Amino acid sequence: MKRNASAAAKLSDDELRELVKPGERPTLKTIARISGLAVPTVSRALGNAHDIGDETKALVNRIADGIGYVPNRAGVRLRTGRTNVISLVIPAEGDVLNNASKLTSSIAEELRGTQFHLNILPWFPDEDPLRPIKYIVETRSADAVIFNMTEPEDKRVAYLMKHDFPFVTHGRTKWSDQHAYYDYDNTAFMRVALRRLAARGRKNILTVLPPLNQNYAQDMVKGLEAESGILKLNYRISQNVNADRSADDIRHWIERRLEQSPEIDAVICTSSKAAIAAIVAIEKQGLKLGADIDVYGKEVVPILKMFRKDIIVELEDVAAAGRHLANAVVQKLRDPGSTPLQYLEIPTDYSE
Repeated sequence: MKRNASAAAKLSDDELRELVKPGERPTLKTIARISGLAVPTVSRALGNAHDIGDETKALVNRIADGIGYVPNRAGVRLRTGRTNVISLVIPAEGDVLNNASKLTSSIAEELRGTQFHLNILPWFPDEDPLRPIKYIVETRSADAVIFNMTEPEDKRVAYLMKHDFPFVTHGRTKWSDQHAYYDYDNTAFMRVALRRLAARGRKNILTVLPPLNQNYAQDMVKGLEAESGILKLNYRISQNVNADRSADDIRHWIERRLEQSPEIDAVICTSSKAAIAAIVAIEKQGLKLGADIDVYGKEVVPILKMFRKDIIVELEDVAAAGRHLANAVVQKLRDPGSTPLQYLEIPTDYSE
């Protein structure tokens, strides 16, 4: 490394910016001039190339940050065929307690300091979920895609595998052995929920599940069917409402169900929104939470205990999911032939 490179490493941001010529837009050539390195070396260091040393990468990134260098994506695409963009395709939802914001922030934080940029592309429940995926692939507007709400035979996964386009899923599919994913063991979640409720003497369980076409909802049903038989519990799955419906819809449905079936002594809710709606419905019936009836809720933001201390809560670590998804998609882009990164989060109280 040249002498002026060592000197550049010791400069403050203000001193680095003074080395940029008046009116100059910081480019690879600017970083090369300040560092004393060749332009190709600078480019490869910013791309985290394996044959560039960590000290050189640190220097180049230090200078790039200090002078406010922003890659010209059009130029990157012309040189490499890549955009350095990763698209996160998530449902456009108004529920502030869902996992979208936590997932987005953790993915973005993990990508920070890499050459990759995160782009958010929403899709709406009334449209084909394949539409945004096809747009990304056909326009090559991103190098890879991350998405959730998977179905067992997810047509997005089938399409991406057919087109050999890099992707990672938050949730599993029937093809999970072939692709990277992060998932929460919802079968185990439901078994743990039933065991804890049974230990409290509960016998008649009402459940508010996600839409049953989704893989994680079907995993919950498997847990319900298996564990209720072992514990001799009665359970009922909501048919006219699901956890994705509005809080008012869930509350009204639970109110009617409690009126029609007063033997219900526990409600399992798979989202914070549904759990809060259930508690409001329960209290409207004059029932005491934790005494007359229990609510068992799964949450991604720790808030339910602040709402009612007697609720039973299971926390899903969406921040860990985001970190894993980011690392999995970066590995897929940097080393396409590597074994896909896969992780299944198990509830802490679960044992076979």
